Amino acid sequence: MHKGKKIVFDIAIIGAGASGLMLASNLKNQNICIIDSNSKIGEKIRVSGGAKCNITNEKVKASNYLGDKSFCENILKNFSNKELLNFLNQNGVHPKINPKIVKGTYFCNSSKDVIEMFSKLTTHVKKYLDTKVLDIEYDRDFTIITAKNTIKAKRVVVASGGLSYESLGASSFAFDIAKKFGHTLANTKPALVGFTVQKEQFWFKNLSGISTPVEIKVDNKSFFGSLLFAHKGCSGPAVLNSSLYWQKGKIVIDFLPNKKIGSFLQGNKKISTALPLPKRFLSEFLTSISLEDKSVNSLSKEEKNKLELLKNYQFSPAGTFGYTKAEVTSGGILLDEIDNSTFESKKQNRLFFIGECLDLTGELGGYNFQIVFSEAILCSKHLNSEVKDS
Repeated sequence: MHKGKKIVFDIAIIGAGASGLMLASNLKNQNICIIDSNSKIGEKIRVSGGAKCNITNEKVKASNYLGDKSFCENILKNFSNKELLNFLNQNGVHPKINPKIVKGTYFCNSSKDVIEMFSKLTTHVKKYLDTKVLDIEYDRDFTIITAKNTIKAKRVVVASGGLSYESLGASSFAFDIAKKFGHTLANTKPALVGFTVQKEQFWFKNLSGISTPVEIKVDNKSFFGSLLFAHKGCSGPAVLNSSLYWQKGKIVIDFLPNKKIGSFLQGNKKISTALPLPKRFLSEFLTSISLEDKSVNSLSKEEKNKLELLKNYQFSPAGTFGYTKAEVTSGGILLDEIDNSTFESKKQNRLFFIGECLDLTGELGGYNFQIVFSEAILCSKHLNSEVKDS
């Protein structure tokens, strides 16, 4: 069929992660290839959600995303969480809600189920794995230069993700190519990631491994969930969500959400026994505010006011744990330079960008898989019709 000639693919997809695999799965009867630096497909899917793949949420709205709301609404409207669940069920994957982990989040039985599903759905796709893309050039068609060979394609979809999880092949490639073809980038930063702390909060480090339910307020957003103390500072679902919206400055933690401290300050019990919080936590907290662990009925008004800090603990994180620990990258390619129904670049014909490289990032709880799958479906509809008509 292609004797002696280099194949010119109709579509080359760069990235065998969630968005690239969903796109490839929905491109039919075409000459397609997918290129990835990993030796296996779906490496980031494999580790997601504690290897159970937190794939969507029972409630998905544009307000769950940082980025252009109308752009986001258009994507979700065209492929909703219900449609994603139907797609998965039809292909033998049956996610269920696990409220013990993250409220409203659908988890799969195993991430392997999702990867196996995509393996079956992409048997028609030529796969170049363990192949690092170095550059893309354009002259009538695209020339994709890899460390092993060159690949020609009429259309290119960049779905290579962001900067998070370098150990799984993450790189700045999507951003570098976007800039090369004239795109503007919003500042990128690690997101859904733990906070490091300043000297005043070094006592957090003494509590590594302890978890407690909290409410965290940041940038007019409020998140309920667990806070996990870590040797670098703090993590856990509530912290990860907060990191998406945190720029610089203070966050506010309520260590007793939906409870009033006054209701516990009665009788002869010591503070560490009277308050419904881990004893080790209370010991470190009391030391940090220079308050003795004594009988609650002996507390002065000033000492009771000190304890109110538990309801309104304000501090400025020193920073985050960085890209190596971040679930996602926020920021990226500006959305007003991308067509919101095809994901084609407005700077370069037949070049498309989908996934984490775009300036649209979801909260913890399945929102990021949902949005990139929805983007891939929209993009596939356009590419199927475009290639058919060409």
